[in-house]
Amino acid sequence: MTDKIARLLVAGSASIHTWRFLSGIAPHVDELYLACNGEVPADKRPANLKGELRLDFSLKAWSSAGKLKRWIAEVKPDVVHVHQANSVAWHARRALAGSNIPMLLTAWGSDVLLLPEQNRLMRAMVRGNLKAAAAVTSDSLHMAAKIRELAGDCRIALLNYGIDALPPEPVVAAKKKQVLSCRLHKPLYRIDAILKGWAEVEASGRLGDWNLVVAASGSETDNLKRLAASLNLKRVEFAGFVDSATLGRLYAESRVFVSVPRSDATSISLLEAMGHGCLPLLSNLPANGEWAIDGLNGVIAEDVRRLGAQMLRAMEAASDDAALARVAETNRGLVAAKALHQANMAGFADVIRELAANKV
Repeated sequence: MTDKIARLLVAGSASIHTWRFLSGIAPHVDELYLACNGEVPADKRPANLKGELRLDFSLKAWSSAGKLKRWIAEVKPDVVHVHQANSVAWHARRALAGSNIPMLLTAWGSDVLLLPEQNRLMRAMVRGNLKAAAAVTSDSLHMAAKIRELAGDCRIALLNYGIDALPPEPVVAAKKKQVLSCRLHKPLYRIDAILKGWAEVEASGRLGDWNLVVAASGSETDNLKRLAASLNLKRVEFAGFVDSATLGRLYAESRVFVSVPRSDATSISLLEAMGHGCLPLLSNLPANGEWAIDGLNGVIAEDVRRLGAQMLRAMEAASDDAALARVAETNRGLVAAKALHQANMAGFADVIRELAANKV
C-alpha cells in the first residue's frame, strides 16, 4: 500500500466542496489541518482532522497571512493545499513566503475564469497566486488553458472532485417526461432564462405531458417565482432546496437536465445528471464541451436568450427510450472513466505525495 502523507494543511473557504475534499483526502493522510473561515459540520468532520485555524480570507484582512504563517510554523505540514486562486491563495502565498513548504493550488472555476477579468489588480493577484504554486489542479482542459495563459509554464494536474459513486443503471422507460434544473438561484446560473425558455415551450403547443422542476434555492428565488407567475407558467414546480437523496430521485426520474450558466468549470451537477441517465441541455461553454457533444450525448444551446427551441429539441430526443438509453450508456461510461470521487482523490494524494517528497 502507498505510504500515507504525514501532515497536510488545507486552506479553503467554508463550502460543501471543501468538506467533500477533506473527507475524500482523509484516508490518504495521517494528520489533517484546516485553515478556514467557517466551521466544519460535525457530520463532515474527518476523524484525523487534528487542528483548525479560523481565518478571515477577505482582502482587507491583512493580518490573516501572519496568523497563518505562525500556525504553519507550529504544524509543520508536508504540503499546504489551497483551494481557490482568489484571496484564499493570496493569504496563503504570503504566509508561505520564504518557506520550503510547497503549495498545491486547486482552481475551482470563477477564480480563474471570471476574477481576472474584473480589473488589473485582480488579474495580477490571480497570476501571482498561480505562479507561487508548486503545482495547480484544474477540473477541465479549458480552465487549464486559462491557467497557462495567466501563469505561463506551470505544472497542472487534471483532477475533479467527482461524484461519490456511479448510480444504479437507470430504467429509462420508467423516467417521467420531466426537465430538471437544480443549479443555485444566483444570476450566474441564469435560471430566469430557463423559465423564459419554458414559457416558449408551453406556448408552442408541443408541451404534451412534460413538466419542469426547478430545484435548489438562492438569492434570486423570490424573483424567479414572481417571473414564473408573470409568465403564467402552468407546468413548473419549485422544489426548493432538497437533500441528496431527494435530488438523486429527481435525477433518476428526469429525462432532461438543463444547466445554462454564464461561466462554469466541471459541474458536479452535470456529472450527477449524466450518471443518472439524463440528457444534458447546456450552455455553450468550453468545459461543457469536454463532457457533451451536441447531437451525440447532449444538446448545446448557443443562444440562451432563445432557449425554448433547444428545450423542445432536447425533449424530443429524450422522448425516445432507445435513444435516451444510448445517451445514458455513453454518459455513464464517461463518468465512470473520469469523474469518480475516490479515483480523483487518489490522484490528488499522488500529487501531494510527490510534492512532499521533492521538498527542498
